[in-house]
Parts: sequence; C-alpha cells; structure tokens
Amino acid sequence: MAFRKKQEGKLVTEQTRDLAMVLAILTDGGMSTEGLEWPPACYLAAFFGTQPVGVIGIEPVLDAALIRSLYVVDAMRKRGIGAELVGAARKAAHTRGARSLYLFSADAGDFFKRLGFVEVPVSQLLEALRGAPQAEYYRARPEDLAREVAWYLDISQDGVIVR
Repeated sequence: MAFRKKQEGKLVTEQTRDLAMVLAILTDGGMSTEGLEWPPACYLAAFFGTQPVGVIGIEPVLDAALIRSLYVVDAMRKRGIGAELVGAARKAAHTRGARSLYLFSADAGDFFKRLGFVEVPVSQLLEALRGAPQAEYYRARPEDLAREVAWYLDISQDGVIVR
C-alpha cells in the first residue's frame, strides 16, 4: 500500500504503525484494544486532511485474516469511510497471503452483508484464526463470544484476472 500525502479536504487511507493513534481512536470509541500490539497485525487509518477519522486492523494467520477494530469517528460516519477501510483491509490481508477474511460483529451485519460477507458459525472463525489475539480474546470469554456473530468473505480470487 503506497503512502499518500495528506491534503486538506481530502480523504486518504494508509497503513500506519502509529499504535498510539490507533489506541486513542479505539479508546475514544469504546472499542477493545486488547492484543493491539500483536506483531503480525496491520493497521490502516483514514485521514481527512491530517486528522485521523477512522481505523481498521487485520490479524493474519496463515491463509486467513481477521478484521478487527473497524471504527469511524461519529462526525465522519455515513460518508463511505468504513467501506473504504474494509476495502483497504481486504487488500492488505490478501497481500499477506489470506484467502479468507473473517470478522466478529454483533450489530453491523447489514453493513458487512452489503460488502459481500456471509454469516458463518463462530466455530469456523475460531478454527481458522487460532492464535489471533481477538479470536483468543473471545475464546477465553464464552459469555462475550455468545453475543458475537461471525462473518466470512472469500478473497482467494482477489487480483486474479480471468480471461
């Protein structure tokens, strides 16, 4: 993913290593930050001008990846930023060898359905992403896991040219 110059009035999405910024955005949004510093994880941030307005992370494990921590600040919602972040995470996961993309979401199912995700058994996600911090977080907390819904997207054909 190329780093782009941030410009006033423009929306730019790029990979970030600024975990302090990611932590601040997620904390402000009331999101979980456990496992944020896991070395294989990748975070992407959306900026409007120089202001960070959204983040998303991926946790790759072999040929699967978990989207975690999608958050867009309230004032910037309903502008397509979440969909752009998911698209960027999809590309980042694919470039890291993922053929399957998963996520947990208890309340944003309709959003993810519009992006092509399908609901799957939670056990499928947990098996595919054994060792990923967010999967292990929920595996250790069955009462929280019971409230979550697992979603899946096949990305194995991303970037393939069919003639």
